[in-house]
Amino acid sequence: MKLKKIKSVIFDMDGVLIDSMPYHVKAWELAFEKYGLKINSEIIYELEGSDYKQTVKIIFERMGKKVKKQDIEFLGKEQDKIFNEIVKIKPFDGVVKLLKILEKKYDLAIVSGSNRKNVEKIVENNFKNVFKVLITGDDTNKSKPDPEPYLKALIALNIKKNEVIVIENAPLGIQSAKNANLFCIGLKTYLGDSFLNKADIILENHEKLEKYLLN
Repeated sequence: MKLKKIKSVIFDMDGVLIDSMPYHVKAWELAFEKYGLKINSEIIYELEGSDYKQTVKIIFERMGKKVKKQDIEFLGKEQDKIFNEIVKIKPFDGVVKLLKILEKKYDLAIVSGSNRKNVEKIVENNFKNVFKVLITGDDTNKSKPDPEPYLKALIALNIKKNEVIVIENAPLGIQSAKNANLFCIGLKTYLGDSFLNKADIILENHEKLEKYLLN
């Protein structure tokens, strides 16, 4: 993807803007324990960006178990309940400052697999009036790695594919952006290079991200 004049920057939320993934992981572990199943925490980091339906389906598949609709709904509601009980939202260091700089130059957006209620609550409490567009897991028929979430964001922002940069930190999100034919930066917040290797470039941390975007 050859970029033109950049008009927008799109961020994933969990693991890019806020350090929330450890809470999502713990909530999924506890939800599955209540269901009598033990899961490997690493799979949740790998599946970051997908909605709860896809997350449950993939975990059941990897366990060699058949999943029913009631399994998905129970585990999704249980995970959301536990997450909201234990989570302590904290933006990554430097994120608030970076967004204040970027919002003067670009239209900013979030594309997240989390439900709209949680996304709006986090944005209201931490990034009020910063983002022009929010695309959540409730707004799409298909979740990451399908391109639909990013294609919806492009329509809402009224921009072309070569006018945007996407920031992601997990394989499904990166694949979603690339399936939409967008330029994507892989940010190493929880996973290493081998998980992010489909991104156009990989950056070590938020400090490197700030330097890249401002230069």
